[in-house]
Parts: sequence; C-alpha cells; structure tokens
Amino acid sequence: MTYAFTQDLPIDAAFYARIMEGIGPEPPDGLISHMAVELPAGGLRYIDVWESEQAWETFAEQRLHPVVHDLLGEIFGDQLPPEPARTALTVVHLWRP
Repeated sequence: MTYAFTQDLPIDAAFYARIMEGIGPEPPDGLISHMAVELPAGGLRYIDVWESEQAWETFAEQRLHPVVHDLLGEIFGDQLPPEPARTALTVVHLWRP
C-alpha cells in the first residue's frame, strides 16, 4: 500500500543540503517521489510518496535519522527537539512514467 505524507520543517535550504550530502546520492529503496519546497513564512515542506510505510520507516531509521541527529546535535547538543509531525495523505492517483 502506498504511503504518502507532508512534513513542515523549521530548516533552510542550506541545512537541507547538508542533510542530503550526509544521506548520499543513492535514492532509498521504496521511494517513489520526494520533493522539498520552501514555505512563504520560512522553513521547508517535504512531500513524500513511498511504496509502503515500512519502506519510509526503514529509510528514516537507517539513513535519515543518523544524519539529522548528528547535524542537530551540533546545534542542540544532547537535547534534540522532537521530530515535526507528519501529515499522512491519501493517494487517489499517482501518475509517473
């Protein structure tokens, strides 16, 4: 079952670039689409579509969180802020080549 969500993050494009550098260029298994867009009031919004919620969770645990936690540790030390909420989306149609 396809899993899709949005997530608003209080980061800028430079911090996002550091995350992507840490993750590396290889797309994660199960990712269908990932887009990061700037919000008018500041921050970024992620819009993700995955083959399954488990594929997302595996990526987040194995690749994303280690990178993000290291970067946030530079700012917050051991007191990491809570992860921003994700808003699940119901996929009605996904058109891709």
